[in-house]
Amino acid sequence: MPRGAGNSAGAGAGRGAAAPRSRSAPREPRPAYACDACGHHPPKWVGRCPECGEWGSVIETVVAGPVVSGRVISTRMPTEPARPIATISAAPAKARPTGVSELDRVLGGGLVPGAVVLLAGEPGVGKSTLLLDVAQQWAAGAGSPSLIVSGEESTSQVRLRAERIGALHEKLYLAAESDLGVVLGHLDAVQPGLLVLDSVQTISMPGSDGIPGGVTQVRAVTAALVAAAKERNIATVLVGHVTKDGQVAGPRVLEHLVDVVLHFEGDKHSSLRMVRGMKNRFGAADEVGCFEMHEGGISSLPDPSGLFLTRYTEPVPGTCVTVAMEGRRALVTEVQALIGATVAGSPRRTVSGLDSARLAMVLAVLQRRTERLTLHDREVFAATVGGIRVVEPAADLAVALAVASGGLNLAISPQLVAIGEVGLTGEVRRVGAVARRLAEAARLGFRHALVPPGAASGGTDPMPPNMHVVEVGDVRAALQAAARASAG
Repeated sequence: MPRGAGNSAGAGAGRGAAAPRSRSAPREPRPAYACDACGHHPPKWVGRCPECGEWGSVIETVVAGPVVSGRVISTRMPTEPARPIATISAAPAKARPTGVSELDRVLGGGLVPGAVVLLAGEPGVGKSTLLLDVAQQWAAGAGSPSLIVSGEESTSQVRLRAERIGALHEKLYLAAESDLGVVLGHLDAVQPGLLVLDSVQTISMPGSDGIPGGVTQVRAVTAALVAAAKERNIATVLVGHVTKDGQVAGPRVLEHLVDVVLHFEGDKHSSLRMVRGMKNRFGAADEVGCFEMHEGGISSLPDPSGLFLTRYTEPVPGTCVTVAMEGRRALVTEVQALIGATVAGSPRRTVSGLDSARLAMVLAVLQRRTERLTLHDREVFAATVGGIRVVEPAADLAVALAVASGGLNLAISPQLVAIGEVGLTGEVRRVGAVARRLAEAARLGFRHALVPPGAASGGTDPMPPNMHVVEVGDVRAALQAAARASAG
């Protein structure tokens, strides 16, 4: 036997006689202390928590539970036991209408008590005006007061806006505060059913690190407001700032803390405003609400399609109508194109309301797949009507027809709509919701439609009975069909 073998065996036997304790084995229950306010674990009981400074918040617990990374997780009795889901009532989460129909459309029926909504948008787009109208409608119809807390304007400034838009009501309360503790005090005094906080970046939380508007402060303020809204069953709307690229300013966790995230969009040169749902725990997250901004405030647009059309007495070359989908809403939109003179060098390609990359692709397809159209040395200007932005591929066919109409100086019938995506080989591809798009066009009086192959017969929804639908396989066939419809 080699030297040391017996010793090794004996040592192994000796070690096997007293096996070491497994790291994952549960420990014996022992007393411990934890702060009920912040969760800090002091080594012994103290009257004031050394972490958050709260008096009388340190309680004794029994540590007995699984071990994770060398630390024992303490177990506590839940404040409310788990129940079968069939025994839980959904009545407390029923939405209450705000009185603003387009906002209710995006929210899924209205505001849910205890829900927290984050409304973000660029400066001057009309967020404060819209929410002032919402607060007035809530105070007039919901039976409970509404409270607006402004951290950016004085109460006199908000009162002037309320007089201008007619948003004065005895149950609409107003306060100008920037301290979270004072805001919670207003909630105790007013007992509102709706809280509007404009804006969350201006509110500071005493005891929290960072400056007002910083990442730490915004996260702490939002978490505290969400907890207060859930506890007091108050529907809360938080106004949020956006960065220069259109994203919500602050940490991304804000969008996870709240229940609904809405973006308020609009061009300062247009009266059209849109509220777009980005997240919604109580309804569809792809709805869009349309509003019109005017001197008297802001009003809902239940039928905004008329804003994006031009009524001509005679057909004009360089125009074509398509139907764009904004969320679940079909909007009939006119596309205009102007073909300039021949220039030396690189001609300009200017767009407004369209995707410049898709326009360049459509121009290349028209140049390659048609015989009479020459565009490589000509300036091209394309735009939508009414300030709407259309970036979906379903508008490719309308853009192609508008450019071809302007380049060939041939007018397209004003009763024709074109829907379809154009591929690099010139084919027309299928898009979604064709029946819904055509139904909206038929409602507005359009009688001819060009759609991709299989769109008129492959779907489950019926086509409008009073509309002549033609399936086109490529751009060349679409130009021929548009010429026949215009001649007939």
